[in-house]
Amino acid sequence: MQGQDPTSNNRHLAARDDDTDEIDLLELAGTLWRGKWIILACSLLSAAMGGYYAYRMAIPMYSAGTSIAIDTSGPQIVDIENVFSGVSSDWYSLNTEVGKISSRRLGEQVVRRLDLTENPDFNPYLATSSDDDTSGWLSNLLQTDEIEEVPPTETEIFNATVDSALGAITVNRDPDSYIFTITATTGDRGTSVLLANTHADAYIADQIAIKFEAIERAVTWLTERVTELESELQRQEDGIKDLRAQSSLSSPEALQAINQQANDMEDRLKELRSLADEAEAKIARLEALRDDGDFESMARAFSDPVLQQLYQRLETGGEEAKELFESRFSLLLEREASDRRRASTQAEALEASYANLQNEIAAKTQDLIELQQAEREVEATRVLYETFLTRLKETTVQRGLQEADALVLSPAIAARKVAPRERRILALSIILGIMAGAGLVLLQSLLHRGFRTAEDLEKYTGLTVLGQIPRIPISRRAELIPYLKAKPTSAASEAIRNLRTSVLLSNIDTPPEVIMCTSSLPGEGKTTQAIALAHNFAGLGKKVLLLEGDIRRRTFSQYLDNAPEKGLISALSGETPLEDVTFHDDALGADVLIGEKSNVNAADIFSSDRFDQFLTYVRSVYDVIIIDSPPVLVVPDARVVGQSVDAILYVVKWEKTTKSQVEAGLRQLETANLRIAGFSLSQIDTKAMQKYGYGKKYGAYGAATVEAGKYYEN
Repeated sequence: MQGQDPTSNNRHLAARDDDTDEIDLLELAGTLWRGKWIILACSLLSAAMGGYYAYRMAIPMYSAGTSIAIDTSGPQIVDIENVFSGVSSDWYSLNTEVGKISSRRLGEQVVRRLDLTENPDFNPYLATSSDDDTSGWLSNLLQTDEIEEVPPTETEIFNATVDSALGAITVNRDPDSYIFTITATTGDRGTSVLLANTHADAYIADQIAIKFEAIERAVTWLTERVTELESELQRQEDGIKDLRAQSSLSSPEALQAINQQANDMEDRLKELRSLADEAEAKIARLEALRDDGDFESMARAFSDPVLQQLYQRLETGGEEAKELFESRFSLLLEREASDRRRASTQAEALEASYANLQNEIAAKTQDLIELQQAEREVEATRVLYETFLTRLKETTVQRGLQEADALVLSPAIAARKVAPRERRILALSIILGIMAGAGLVLLQSLLHRGFRTAEDLEKYTGLTVLGQIPRIPISRRAELIPYLKAKPTSAASEAIRNLRTSVLLSNIDTPPEVIMCTSSLPGEGKTTQAIALAHNFAGLGKKVLLLEGDIRRRTFSQYLDNAPEKGLISALSGETPLEDVTFHDDALGADVLIGEKSNVNAADIFSSDRFDQFLTYVRSVYDVIIIDSPPVLVVPDARVVGQSVDAILYVVKWEKTTKSQVEAGLRQLETANLRIAGFSLSQIDTKAMQKYGYGKKYGAYGAATVEAGKYYEN
């Protein structure tokens, strides 16, 4: 019995899943190298298509260019820059000129000049008119209802022609100068030259027309404005005359004299007010002295001689002298009061006069301000009038002297062919073909789910590939054994021999005696491999039993001519001894026990004790037992039989058995705690391997000669 590892297959598949996200650049390069013929074919096909388009289908296009220069510093005969301006030299203005050159305004002028509406290269309605017969034929062929087409209007035709003409024009600016290049690209050399030169002429003429229109607008506007300013100036001058007539003020100097008089009056008023205030204070002080009875202070308050004499008589004169003193003091005090009243009266009168004078000054000042304002307005209007009048005269002189800001440096003379660029198209076609071929190879590799090499199978499963069997060049199953016997040194025989050696070395300590061959699905070569292994083991002098475990299909009879009617079921039931149901095929060199039809389920038969006892018995009789079991994914028989064998060979058909099928088969065996000894990659197409670039990996297989006839694929 073989050693069991329940998780071995699962571990290998998990390890393979962990590596799926890694990109192997060498493998990628190898895939592209193996598909080099596909890439080469795609590049050649693409080059042929590109060449056919470039040399046969593409319409030649010719380009002609006219260079013009913008003059940003040219002097004008009359300086009227403030009336209208030319082209500025800043970056934005120059780019704006590019837009003007490419504008629809110029396109319409060019179409009118060259009458391009009559040219089918530019008028799409003329270009499609020649296809009316073809479109009518197609309409009849497709049996479509005729729709009455509305003829285009003249405006639609003109607009479509302008669009086509502008589409043929490109404008480029030299970033280091004021030079523009107008390039026309059409299908005719002469048309390209004519279109480029006409477009340049139209641009220059348009500049002159724009300036002329600007001058005419300026003359009209200046004339109207000068007339308005003249009327305004006359009205303002009449207003000044009326203002002067209404005002009594003759000049600012007179107002200044009145202001000086007011200032003098103000000073006199301040003086009178000061005197009145001092008199008031003196009277109050004298009255205080009188009330206090301080005769000495009262005598000193006045420098009156009489009062001084009366003061001296106070000491000797008695009451009479005192009364005389007080009477004299009161008289003097009354005089002071009279002076104070007189000063106050004068101050009040002067204050009234000052107020009247201030009102007069205010009125005259307002009149003067209005007069001066009117004079300033008149002066401003006069200056503006004279300025506009001067501009009007200059603009009038400028009529008819306009010059364009651009001049033609180099008119278009000859057109050069710009399309198609055959070499570039061929180069791009080859590059695109290589890219398409590489994409096709990579897509094919991505979509391919089978196995082409043992390395692929081992890398995907993590298990060993024990043998690689090329297709055996036979047309019928009955030809298999004669082929193996007749050609012991063929590639197929060598491959079977290598497989046999690998199986024996899979367990050096205990070489397997019972070997089961299985696969994922029918038709993958497991029966052919089982028969070939039996023949090879028999060639070593081993006593070999070939057992047909696929009792549902029973295909051994198609390989062997002398197969008996009874077989495995009879031997298991004990009805017939093993020696009677087995037969020896001389060409094969081994004993064969064929399958036999039974009403009992095959899985039940193989899981019975009788089958175990049977295998125990045949182990004692034969050196090697080869069992051809049913496919793993079809019926459970292989998982049952596998419990009693020493080694399981899992056959994978080259490029046909998918990765998912192999994975599903291994998982099925895993559920039964079975581990395969290794894989056998069968039915390898050596010619196809060489086409894919794998031929060198197989040594003699890659150089094997394939005989004529159909390939048997089971």
